Amino acid sequence: MVAEIGLFALILALLTAFVQGVFPLIGASRGDTALMRLAQPAALVQFVLIALAFGCLTFAHATSDFSILNVVENSHTSKPFAYKISGVWGNHEGSMLLWVLILAGFGAMLAGIKPRSLATLRVRAIAIQGIVATAFLSFIVFTSNPFARMFPAPADGMDLNPLLQDPGLAIHPPFLYLGYVGFSVTFAYAIAGLLEGRIDSDWARAVRPWALVAWVFLTIGIALGSWWAYYELGWGGFWAWDPVENASFMPWLAGTAFLHSVRVLEKRDALKVLTVFLAILAFSLSLIGTFLVRSGILTSVHAFAVDPARGVFILIILAATIGGSLMLFALRAPSLTSSTSFAPVSREGAIVFNNVLLVAACATVFVGTFYPLFVDITSGERISVGAPYFNATFLPLMAISLLILAPAATLAWKRGRLSLAMSRLWPALVVAGAVFLLAAWMNWPKPIAAAFGAGLAAWAGVGAIADLLVRIKAFGSPISDSWRRFMGLPLSYTGMTIAHTGLAIVALGVIGAGVWRSEDIKYLQTGDKIFAGAYEAVLTDVREGRGPNYVSEMAVFRIEKNGKFLREMASERRFYPIRGMQTTEAGIWTTIAGDLYLTLGESSSNQGWAVRAYFNPFVLWLWIGSGLMALGGIVAASDAPRLLERRRKLNQSAATLAVEA
Repeated sequence: MVAEIGLFALILALLTAFVQGVFPLIGASRGDTALMRLAQPAALVQFVLIALAFGCLTFAHATSDFSILNVVENSHTSKPFAYKISGVWGNHEGSMLLWVLILAGFGAMLAGIKPRSLATLRVRAIAIQGIVATAFLSFIVFTSNPFARMFPAPADGMDLNPLLQDPGLAIHPPFLYLGYVGFSVTFAYAIAGLLEGRIDSDWARAVRPWALVAWVFLTIGIALGSWWAYYELGWGGFWAWDPVENASFMPWLAGTAFLHSVRVLEKRDALKVLTVFLAILAFSLSLIGTFLVRSGILTSVHAFAVDPARGVFILIILAATIGGSLMLFALRAPSLTSSTSFAPVSREGAIVFNNVLLVAACATVFVGTFYPLFVDITSGERISVGAPYFNATFLPLMAISLLILAPAATLAWKRGRLSLAMSRLWPALVVAGAVFLLAAWMNWPKPIAAAFGAGLAAWAGVGAIADLLVRIKAFGSPISDSWRRFMGLPLSYTGMTIAHTGLAIVALGVIGAGVWRSEDIKYLQTGDKIFAGAYEAVLTDVREGRGPNYVSEMAVFRIEKNGKFLREMASERRFYPIRGMQTTEAGIWTTIAGDLYLTLGESSSNQGWAVRAYFNPFVLWLWIGSGLMALGGIVAASDAPRLLERRRKLNQSAATLAVEA
């Protein structure tokens, strides 16, 4: 009965989404308020229906209802209960249901906004959300039914992929989808603005908070994904330029460019065409990421779909959404004119240059991701594009971006003076030089380019902080006065400073863990040791263990430095008999200076156990910096309600003066 209720709710949600997408749009074009009023209840009802369907699937997994095929293929009675719940979206059908649930959730939040002067624009945006939801609900109902029955029902299931039986599955995909789907709101506003012919500073004020929310969630999702891959896969790395990793990174790059551009539009009523294009690009790349994972053209732990019909269906959605939006953009973009001008050396000019770098970097990732797929489809030849390509094309662009980050933030709007901006940044220049020399000396003879990158990261991070200290007159003024000035700063500026500092810290983490790492692999018997960095790991014992649905071998190590005992560590190798798969549970000792990372491999009767040891300098900084970037986005987003309230009071004051006059 649960399956039938869930499927019926999905069908009703599809019909509701169709109503939400068609009739309010007709009403907005005709000025028919009755049709326009359908948008809000339709969006809310659609969300409730999809939530009901999602709840039904969750209940089926929680109770191990093996009459439902999705539960059979992705669960087992012995699987821990927490993974039964997270396993709901650890498969193709469930993950797509989560995707549309989040889409409907954003649509419901958009519908819940109190009508203001942009009411017609909001109605159109809700309708666009409905059209997107109609497409993906059709995809689920017709090709990816999560409630398909299985007769006769087996006594047990096939279990979930062991790599997904991890807390990472509970948090990484939801955050990633919140970022992916969050850009649907900015996309909907972009299409609504093009239809209405209204792309201005008011439009930007309405869109920017949604863009920040999506960007924050996507930043957290990517960071969680890299952390999950780092500790779960046992390879000692955090990023492999995997096509599915790239699929989440591309909309992040486009979304970052959009955030900078929409700020210019909000502040200076400029860059209208670029801003709308970036809004379309960010969501289009989110859809492309969905296509990569769900089409079946990839074989990956991330990729669930293997049915070509699903890939064709998503490809049609992709072509209609991206092609239609770009066609509308081409028709309406010439009318998006602005009388605002600015000098090349200005805040606006620096943002344009930075956005060009971000879009170019996104293009290099796109080419590196899709070129092997294109070659495979057209010629049948399998090639791989790995780290050397991305290091040669992507990293130089990011180095230039770090170089201009600090001076760009200090330049004035409209027309700036580079000499004045640089005068604020001399402490950053001194620190950057010192970091470069220290990094080059400590890591010689490793590539000096990494030391240069560390210097650039220090330049960007310290430069952001130095500009903040100058603005609040931290030196030469009482602390109370500086604090008062700090509290008076726009939260958008404070958030930007935090995010830029976080980016600099991420860059240092990437350089440390990616370039300065050390590793060793040996066969060890009890009493043997392996070295990583300044540490020695002595294998003291290997014991067998058993979990709820796996058996394991656990190696225990004694960690020493210069002959001094520091601690014990354990690394585990698990075997899941139901799936017939092995996983590696790395032993990780995390410090601010770096991680000692140990993994246990296969055993040999003569040589012992294969052990791999890594020392990854500054890898923790990756996730600290990512957290700061997300915090910066949250702080900047919190400025929106305050600005709207200030604008409302100004409008009330103007209206009062007009009445008195």
